[in-house]
Amino acid sequence: MPHAVTQSCVGDGSCVYACPVNCIQPTPDDPAFDLAEMLFIDPATCVDCGACVSACPVDAIKPHHELEAGEKAFLQLNAAYHQVPRNRPTLAPVRPRLRVRDFGIPLDVAIVGSGPAAMYAAEELLTIPGARVTVYERLERPNGLVRSGVAPDHRRTRRVSGQLERIRRHPRLAMRLGVEIGADLTHDDLLVQHHAVIYAVGASTDRRLEIPGAELPGVASATSFVGWYNGHPDHAGHAFDLSQRRVAVIGNGNVALDVARMLTVDPETLVDSEIAPPALAALRSSAVEEVSIIGRRGAEFSSFTLPELIGLTTTSNLNVVVDPAELPMDAAADDAKLALLRSLPSEPGPTGRTIRLRYGLAPQRILGADRAEGLELAATDDGGSTTIEAGLVLTAIGYRGLPVPALPYDASRGTVPNDAGRVTGDDGAPMPGTYVAGWIKRGPTGFIGTNKRCAQDTVAELVEDHNAGRLSTARAAVT
Repeated sequence: MPHAVTQSCVGDGSCVYACPVNCIQPTPDDPAFDLAEMLFIDPATCVDCGACVSACPVDAIKPHHELEAGEKAFLQLNAAYHQVPRNRPTLAPVRPRLRVRDFGIPLDVAIVGSGPAAMYAAEELLTIPGARVTVYERLERPNGLVRSGVAPDHRRTRRVSGQLERIRRHPRLAMRLGVEIGADLTHDDLLVQHHAVIYAVGASTDRRLEIPGAELPGVASATSFVGWYNGHPDHAGHAFDLSQRRVAVIGNGNVALDVARMLTVDPETLVDSEIAPPALAALRSSAVEEVSIIGRRGAEFSSFTLPELIGLTTTSNLNVVVDPAELPMDAAADDAKLALLRSLPSEPGPTGRTIRLRYGLAPQRILGADRAEGLELAATDDGGSTTIEAGLVLTAIGYRGLPVPALPYDASRGTVPNDAGRVTGDDGAPMPGTYVAGWIKRGPTGFIGTNKRCAQDTVAELVEDHNAGRLSTARAAVT
């Protein structure tokens, strides 16, 4: 019986290497891997061994007879990926093991941050005999966006924290919580104590929406809303007025879908989740009836992934609607995302809350005198305009990295300038012993598992510098 990868896939590739017949694609060596919304099992070659089930850190893989009603679509989705024949080796190519020169002193590396990119970098470094890693985390709790960014009702996705905890328990890893680099310790302090430093601090703020009315009460970023319902210390004191009947979410990526779903899902289904208690109390008394998700471009450019859309449309007691006039008529017939959008009703049913997907509309201004009351939108195809009611407006137009003390900063991209993970100064030369991984390296792209390959690539550059003697020289220069 074939297995299927489902919605909670984090794409870290663990299942790929566990599979004895290489039926899970794309593999990490494939250029398509970094762009894939999820991984896919070939039903024709799956031998039903279950090795992938054990390897998956988030229980995303199931045999077909265990799929729930809302997951049946993933059988077809997995099979469709493999309809195009692909040449592939018997086993997926394995990343070469790190070869490290012995200088008589074990490699000692500091990692700033404790999210997926940080912990995957630590995992790779700890494959080196004798290597030691110290993780520095600003907050009192580790795991970064796995803890503070994944929606509470995505229970299986949040299980990747178990994988990060396993790495954390390694005897050669030390974690220092509540330590802020730039305040408690400086970059130079780290280079005195360690051979090298990897910054994996993510993208902790959001892109701003620059339109009139954006500063009105009732307008906030999705970043702060997500942090609020996840109990992030930076956002725990925020309050959101949920006495409004209609909400607008600007942007249509996965975060926008998460926010809209959290506003409309039955709060009693969140009782056994990791939602912050104040947020659960607020959602229980919420008056929100409808959430509009606003996309500037057409539906064929939707930023959310197909698995997230499937999850949204199969949420119980929730109406997901779209105006067929806002969907393209000439898009590819085999586009599964558009096919699902076309199958949605144009108006909600008689019961349940509603999420309305809107396309081709550019926000012009937030309406209201003392607080947000609505949103003026311009049609991007003909220049016409429309307004919608919205007592709460949340912007979900992307994360953005902040400057890191003592490191250069690319303000246009919100990243630290680097060459394959080596931090580069204003003159383009590498900064000795200084590296980046994850979103602060490449920008807020990819998925949780994308950070694994990204971190491994950075560690490979670090090891190359170590083998060439550049790390020891950098450390000696500081001391």
